Amino acid sequence: MTQHRRELPRRRLLFGTAALGAGALLAGCTSNETAPTAAQTKAAETGGNAEPGKRVTIGFSAPAADHGWIAAITSNAKAQAAAYSDVEFKTVEAGADAAAQRAALSTLLSQKPDVIVLLPHDGKELNAFGLEAMKAGIPVVNLDRAFPDARAYRTQIKGDNYGMGVAAATYIVDQLRAKGVTNPIIGEIPGIDSLELTQERSKGFSDTLASFGFKVANRRPAEFTADSGQQAATGLLQALPKMDALWNHDDDQGIGVLAAINQSGRKEFFMVGGAGSKKAMEDIQADNTVLKATVTYSPSMASSAISLARLIGQGKGMSDLVELQVPKEIVLASETITKENAGSYLKLGF
Repeated sequence: MTQHRRELPRRRLLFGTAALGAGALLAGCTSNETAPTAAQTKAAETGGNAEPGKRVTIGFSAPAADHGWIAAITSNAKAQAAAYSDVEFKTVEAGADAAAQRAALSTLLSQKPDVIVLLPHDGKELNAFGLEAMKAGIPVVNLDRAFPDARAYRTQIKGDNYGMGVAAATYIVDQLRAKGVTNPIIGEIPGIDSLELTQERSKGFSDTLASFGFKVANRRPAEFTADSGQQAATGLLQALPKMDALWNHDDDQGIGVLAAINQSGRKEFFMVGGAGSKKAMEDIQADNTVLKATVTYSPSMASSAISLARLIGQGKGMSDLVELQVPKEIVLASETITKENAGSYLKLGF
């Protein structure tokens, strides 16, 4: 890995996926197939916590797949559950918004699964459901979009959104310094601005830039889709007739961002992506666009969430830790993918 990050202070314990022990996923499913990958099957057959035990029914809900990352979340969860002979997997449709997902979750709750893994449309809006399930004695594994109340979940696993911003800014600063640019014009295309995760990413980005005396010149939110990315990028390019660097938060919307850039014919700047899609990694390897790096936010966390839910349902802890129970919170580190290391990460792309 070529990433060199100057870590800013934080109060959370960070775990990489390898720390999940024998019962956890080591590499995520990279397609919409639901059959377990070789890594998922191996993770479920390596002894210790992975040995068949008490049967656990895991309920699952995530937003409808309107882009590749969400599709990979559901696919990874199904595949990881299928790798365990002692797991029964029950999924409910999330619906178009938080209210529809809440209604579907009420049905799931009435079925009384042992554990629920939930990626909410919006953590704040579905916090009440987490509280209800926990009060009913059904542990909740809160995936990705955080519940604000710690009582609403047994365990929370998510990517490091703030760290994504730190990683993206650090790469940009390193490249600008290497080029001798002292007063750069930097653009930013975030995802859905109302989401806390987007706000955390932008804060990590702006905080890190500020520590080097830099700032964002123009910022145009998109909605995690290619169409919205193209619209946001078109507006940004018009607002900034010259630019040195651009951070786009999401590689799915990055397809549209690159389309707008190619249409404009602009090449005077470089771009960093976000999340780590297979397409982005291939573009970085080919090195024939302005996209030169992406910072990870891997959907493999859904597979790890299923492994954690299984351990919670069986009353077990993580095999590599001394503690007898699964931790309360796990935050996966954001890594920087460049032309030099993209080949190693392609298997994790979605």
